[in-house]
Amino acid sequence: MATARTENPASVMGLTKQNGQLRGQPKPLGLQPGGPIAASTQPGKAPSAPPTGSSIPQSSGGIRFGDDWKKCLQLPPKDMRVQTSDVTATKGNEFEDYCLKRELLMGIFEMGWEKPSPIQEESIPIALSGRDILARAKNGTGKSGAYLIPLLERIDVKKEHIQAVVLVPTRELALQVSQISIQISKHLSGMKIMATTGGTNLRDDIMRLDEIVHVVIATPGRILDLIKKGVAKMDKVQTMVMDEADKLLSQDFVVLIEDIISFLPKNRQILLYSATFPISVQKFMVKHLQKPYEINLMDELTLKGITQYYAYVTERQKVHCLNTLFSRLQINQSIIFCNSTQRVELLAKKITQLGYSCFYIHAKMMQEYRNRVFHDFRNGLCRNLVCTDLFTRGIDIQAVNVVINFDFPKNAETYLHRIGRSGRYGHLGLAINLITSEDRFSLKTIEDQLITDIKPIPSSIDKSLYVAEFHSAIPDAEEAEKETAAKPGDTTAP
Repeated sequence: MATARTENPASVMGLTKQNGQLRGQPKPLGLQPGGPIAASTQPGKAPSAPPTGSSIPQSSGGIRFGDDWKKCLQLPPKDMRVQTSDVTATKGNEFEDYCLKRELLMGIFEMGWEKPSPIQEESIPIALSGRDILARAKNGTGKSGAYLIPLLERIDVKKEHIQAVVLVPTRELALQVSQISIQISKHLSGMKIMATTGGTNLRDDIMRLDEIVHVVIATPGRILDLIKKGVAKMDKVQTMVMDEADKLLSQDFVVLIEDIISFLPKNRQILLYSATFPISVQKFMVKHLQKPYEINLMDELTLKGITQYYAYVTERQKVHCLNTLFSRLQINQSIIFCNSTQRVELLAKKITQLGYSCFYIHAKMMQEYRNRVFHDFRNGLCRNLVCTDLFTRGIDIQAVNVVINFDFPKNAETYLHRIGRSGRYGHLGLAINLITSEDRFSLKTIEDQLITDIKPIPSSIDKSLYVAEFHSAIPDAEEAEKETAAKPGDTTAP
């Protein structure tokens, strides 16, 4: 497979084939009881590995009318972890209330999605009606399921043309969304789904589009290239989704998005989903959306299940502090953020020298290696991943319970998306920030803008705040937090 031509970082770090996958002494992901739950167990979340090809054909469920179809379902193990009101504060609706095709319901239930989350309750019936949507909801609350379910329901497999396009800002997110789509539509006979991103062979995509494709999940640059070549025909597209819409409407992408929309029919449906909506989104809405239904579930910006701490250090103390955190915290998987690709590689090498297995990923790596790291980390082959902000958008790995900002971000939006990699779908997680004297003002600014409280890190951290087996029996995470706050001295060593 052809890949984007960038310098191989292996030459810098002395690595060969396993680019991005630094391994220290074997410290297997022995994951404590209640360790990583398969990512296919929550609404809007991806199952294990991303697809390697452009598309995967779907197969029929073979369920005849009158069968007790629910008995035929192959359900994943039930996730017994506690969930916060970010996903439990629903109206009590069921997926069956939306009159969805039985085959689609089968795929939904086999993903382990039992009931719709708040964003799904608000979004699915409106999207099914064909109306434009501007939806704002927290990271990790099921936004992908909120648009994929109505999108797939509205596809007519008898029509042999592209009917829906999902635009995402990163290649990894495109692979994740396509995998979810393929999984929940696997019983919809004849459904054809394709993922296309930069860094892969353009000729393969052109050949694939010569066949039947109903849904395209793409990054903006690649799909626009295919459109202008006359290969991806947009004239009959009925729905366009923009996931992580604020990023897609940033200066990096907005010109491409405007160009793509110019090829769509006038009566198309546009769905926008994100956790943050800057002024640029408002301008876009006025220009392109027709009487959109606005959903705002952001009564507060940060996820309820994430506990945030900061450690005040000098730049030289950061690696030592990180080593201390590794030795004291009970980590299922962690994501560690740096502010540059060079620092990502240097830190990954340092972590390996400390004896911990570590992967790294950033935008300058060849796509082949990025795919491998993403796939292997999702499958639990390594405990720690060092990355740039490439990994802040939409990426869902259920086993991640700790996020560490080795380099503190400069703005609130980036901070919000970074810490949202833990505590996914109403579960509990930990965000730890290493703060230098230069970061003091950024810390205060971000606290004020997000109306959140980032506390000094204590000498010991209560495991019930972020470790699955320590809170699985607690009826409500918020009550657990109250109890912890009432007894500040009653903590266990991390």
